[in-house]
Amino acid sequence: MKEQIPVGMNRTGMQMSPFETSSMQAGMPASMTPATPGDDTALAAMRSSYIAEADAIGSVPVPATVQGAVAAGTSMMLGNRPQLLLDKLGERLAFERTGTRRYGAEITKLEATQDETTSMTLADLQRVRQDEARHFSIVASAIEALGGDPTSQTPCADVAGVESMGLMQVLTDPRMTIAQSLHAILIAEMADNAGWEMLIALAEDQNQGSMISDFSVALDEERTHLQQVRNWLEEATIGAVVSNGALVDDISDANPPQVH
Repeated sequence: MKEQIPVGMNRTGMQMSPFETSSMQAGMPASMTPATPGDDTALAAMRSSYIAEADAIGSVPVPATVQGAVAAGTSMMLGNRPQLLLDKLGERLAFERTGTRRYGAEITKLEATQDETTSMTLADLQRVRQDEARHFSIVASAIEALGGDPTSQTPCADVAGVESMGLMQVLTDPRMTIAQSLHAILIAEMADNAGWEMLIALAEDQNQGSMISDFSVALDEERTHLQQVRNWLEEATIGAVVSNGALVDDISDANPPQVH
């Protein structure tokens, strides 16, 4: 069963209004170069001035406890940059928190639509949401172990929140189909995998061996999530069931037979 894409009166293209298009283009040269002179130089200059005058998006807070201050000071004396690790931990914390919301929105959409274009079940989505919530707890504990405050918003956490806004808008838009929502989740899962890989590399660089084991487990689970979402999106798009990365249903439309 493939996703049904409606065909209707989409008026966004020029070809829907041939007479008006001809009138609009009548005064333009054959090269289609806009008749109005100028370019984006002024806009670029304005943006450059804003960039030059802008403050940083935020800061990593100083440790609020004596233990945290001592740990941070010791780490700096050893040549580490605990503020960088705390910033990226804050990023993952924000991303995992939003991850639970993304899957919560997809659960609602699946319940409401009773969509059967994929093998995805409510139990699948609930399990992934639980994984995301557990990853949030892992990161929060790591921040506390470094003497940081998991309730503070670091610069990278702020950026992650802004980045995630568009994805949540897709997932909570009632017009979006299961397949379109899965595409948004796929984008998030790809970023999530890269984020955990970066976090593990930072933990290794700063000799935080106690974190690496938990982070590696989380990365393995995120890789599983990514593969699952890829499979579900492929099922919804071309109507095939995917098992262990291989298409197992008839998808002759997608892979026509070879002619020898």
